[in-house]
Amino acid sequence: ETDRGAQQREEIDEFLITSSNNYVNNAWVALFSIVQQSNVIISRIDAVPFSDEKLKAQYLGESKFLRAFAYFHLVRLFGEVPLHTQEVANPQDAFSDGKKGTVDEIYAVITQDLKDAIAGLPTDYDENNKGRATKGAAYTMLGEVNLTRKQYAEAVTNFTEVTKLGYSLMPDYASCFNPNSKNNAESVFEVQYDQSVEGENSNFIYMFGPRNAKMQLVGFSGNLGGSNIPTPSIYNAYETGDNRRDKSIQMFSDPSNSKFAESKAFDGNMPFIKKFYHAPYIEDGRSNENWPVYRYAHVLLMLAEAQNEVGSGNPTANLNLVRKRAGLPAVSGLSKETLRKAIADEQRVEVAFESHRWYQLLRTGKAIEVMTAHGAEEKKRLSRLSGASYNIQPFKLLNPIPQREIQVNGIEQNEGW
Repeated sequence: ETDRGAQQREEIDEFLITSSNNYVNNAWVALFSIVQQSNVIISRIDAVPFSDEKLKAQYLGESKFLRAFAYFHLVRLFGEVPLHTQEVANPQDAFSDGKKGTVDEIYAVITQDLKDAIAGLPTDYDENNKGRATKGAAYTMLGEVNLTRKQYAEAVTNFTEVTKLGYSLMPDYASCFNPNSKNNAESVFEVQYDQSVEGENSNFIYMFGPRNAKMQLVGFSGNLGGSNIPTPSIYNAYETGDNRRDKSIQMFSDPSNSKFAESKAFDGNMPFIKKFYHAPYIEDGRSNENWPVYRYAHVLLMLAEAQNEVGSGNPTANLNLVRKRAGLPAVSGLSKETLRKAIADEQRVEVAFESHRWYQLLRTGKAIEVMTAHGAEEKKRLSRLSGASYNIQPFKLLNPIPQREIQVNGIEQNEGW
């Protein structure tokens, strides 16, 4: 297929981005708008009289949780970025004079925000408020921050707190993603969508489905996005008998697949992400799936990762809880190194297509090695890839600061870009 309409998106995948990439700029803008909206509440809430102090603590906790969420993404994607902890209240204050917080300073704010959120957030909500940030969500994010910072003992402490809050694994893996079981017993935090309300719908199948599959999969004419098509690498990463593969990836079979090189490795079929496909769809472009941010299965695997690093608790037991649901045999008697790999492999397939893999590779120091090998496989498979693709230098582990920010704010570009 020669139509490369979403080329800038592909450039991210292929390590070919420039500082003018729209998707990188959009991520920056979206995350800093969360920071600003959170800061508005944090900066003004004390001037508002509350008859219910618990509600005030909840609102403050939610705001700090979301500010931490935004900065946790920003610091991992860009490294040093402007650090705003007060509302930008007038146009002059919107310009940062190029000043950036250090990575340590940013993580200090994230950590304190999450500790404050834990103190202020409830463990659960009534039906009308399901989906809001909870104590468990804040503990989970703090645990992932600890993992990222290699503070393994603290990670064990925070993930262990989550295990005391009443979460459990859903009996069926597929139900974690089904719109009919949103905010279920396994859901720690998920982004809420509602296809019945215009502007509040999700659209994942419309972005991720094979381009030529729209009429057959969703019942409307035109093309689907064709992005995020599963690779042979992830398809083959599932062990024999792992029931998660067929609940995560579906094959689209059609003669028109032959014009797409991606179908060759799959006997003419086109794989797509089944996790976010639940027909029927009532209106073109609108779907009803929530986006999972943290699930309890992921918590158990991150807890196992931290326990294995620090040499405490029973990491194998937590790994086996997740394996059991997947229909896989328990593992036992593994060395620390072998168990580290087993837990990492389990995380890869358990949370496949849920936007965790890149961060996992970064924190475990595997990004260059894994993505270079992946690039070599992809270049063999897809003739459209240029020789320059997947040339992963250490500086490319951070995105470039968007060109617009350098011009408007005088922010110094990240090294190498």
